[in-house]
Amino acid sequence: MSRKISCFALCALLFALCVSAEAQQQSKAPNKLGWLGIRPAASDPGPKEFGREFRTLGYVDGKNILFEYRSADDKLERLPALADELVRLKVDVLLAGTTPAAVAAKNATRTIPIVFYGGFDPVALGLVDSLARPGGNVTGFTAIAVALAGKRLELLKEIIPKLSRITVLWDPQNPGSAQQWKESQLPARELGLQLHSIEVSSVDKFEAAFKEATKARSAAIAVMASPFFYSNQKQLADLAIKSQLPAIFPREEFVAAGGLMSYGSDRTESFKRIAVFVDKILKGTKPADIPVEQPTKFELVINLRTAKQIGVTIPPNVLSRADKVIK
Repeated sequence: MSRKISCFALCALLFALCVSAEAQQQSKAPNKLGWLGIRPAASDPGPKEFGREFRTLGYVDGKNILFEYRSADDKLERLPALADELVRLKVDVLLAGTTPAAVAAKNATRTIPIVFYGGFDPVALGLVDSLARPGGNVTGFTAIAVALAGKRLELLKEIIPKLSRITVLWDPQNPGSAQQWKESQLPARELGLQLHSIEVSSVDKFEAAFKEATKARSAAIAVMASPFFYSNQKQLADLAIKSQLPAIFPREEFVAAGGLMSYGSDRTESFKRIAVFVDKILKGTKPADIPVEQPTKFELVINLRTAKQIGVTIPPNVLSRADKVIK
């Protein structure tokens, strides 16, 4: 009888251990990260760059983390529905890399943590209460593109000392791009520059925009940050060369595609930081307790091949400050 009781007790113990092990496995189910993007997946480097940084923290897609990527394919009107879809999937954290995506994400949920990265002003857009105390369910990394818009005008003035008129290309459908246009006007006045505004929100308007810039007697062009422009960087760079207009862009990608120069925050830094934010949130920290961060590293990239094509000589004092030079 005692042997039967011992056997029964042993079986009960083994069963309990199996149930406990199964419960532990279930509790360790991979977290879900939702990525709300605007650019077509094939042309959006964000998820890949973030994934690389996230792996350094011990996360492997398909093992202890699962990614759900949704792209609006440059159609902003699709963002609300895609944000709702990610909410229904019960993602643990929602990542948004653009102004419209961040706004759509916040409109879709007030409970799921949202981490943004991008060049917009999150306070002005009502995404957070303040940078130091975000409040709510949103935090992130702002690339302060609004503040950098003036710096880009200054760089154009440095390479073309007699510059007096610049065309500013911006996307009216993107609140962040509109912010940059607005904030460009004060530094332009301080630099003695006249700005010619051109709004573009469709690809078929690009060529007409550059013709208008030439007709307006602009001697250079500044392209504001916008995911729509990022998706068409090669066409914009080619049109600037064709129009013989020195152009400055917000990201290195444009220069690699043939643009003259770019000035912006170091994107590697932003992805490192948002990877840390997501890691903290998955470990229990609330977004409201994670201050929004700003970049500390900036990059000036110059394409000397393009400079030669359009007949522009980059002054030595500007060239010496470049972080990367394409020859």
